[in-house]
Amino acid sequence: MAEIADSQNYSPEVKKVIDLSLNLTTQNLGYKYASADPVNGGMDCSGFIYYVLSKCGVKDVPRDARQQYIWVRKAGNFQAVLAQRDDTFELDALTPGDLLFWASTYGVSRDPDITQTMIYLGRQMGTNQRIMIGASERLAYKGQSRSGVNIFDFKVGRARSKSNNEPGPVFVGYGRIPGLGTR
Repeated sequence: MAEIADSQNYSPEVKKVIDLSLNLTTQNLGYKYASADPVNGGMDCSGFIYYVLSKCGVKDVPRDARQQYIWVRKAGNFQAVLAQRDDTFELDALTPGDLLFWASTYGVSRDPDITQTMIYLGRQMGTNQRIMIGASERLAYKGQSRSGVNIFDFKVGRARSKSNNEPGPVFVGYGRIPGLGTR
C-alpha cells in the first residue's frame, strides 16, 4: 500500500480488502476462467472479487460480474459514468475500495451485459495515475501489458483490440461494496 497516495487514511475495512488483494498479486496467479480460488492457480475477474470480499467478511457476495453489478445497483451505491474520458467529473465520487464495472461490446446475450469488474485502489504515489486491482486476461500497468491477478492502470477510455481493431469493453460505472462498513 506504500505506493498508493493517501492509503494511510483508508478505513480499516478498505485497508483489509486492499491488503488481501495486494497479497494475491504476489502469488503469481494467472487468469483462470470460472475460478474463484487461488488454489486453482488463478482466478477470473468476478472470482477475484468474490474471493477477496468473502474472505474480508462481506456477506452474500455474488459470484459473477453481472450479479455483482446488480448487487451494487440494488444497494443504491452505484455511480454511472457516461463519459469516455479519464478526467470526467463523473469520477469525482470514486473512492478506494469501490467496485468498477465494464460492459461487453461483443453482443453478449444477457442483461445487463457486465463482463468485467475490478477494485479501485486509488492514485499511484508520484504519478497520480488511478490504479485498480483484479484479474484480467490482458491490461496494462505503467504501459506494460499484464495478465492474471495484478495491479492495472484504471482508464475510462475504450481500448481497442489489437487483433481486429474492435472497441473493447465500455466502462459503465462504479459503486461502494455493499456491507463493507464505513469509509
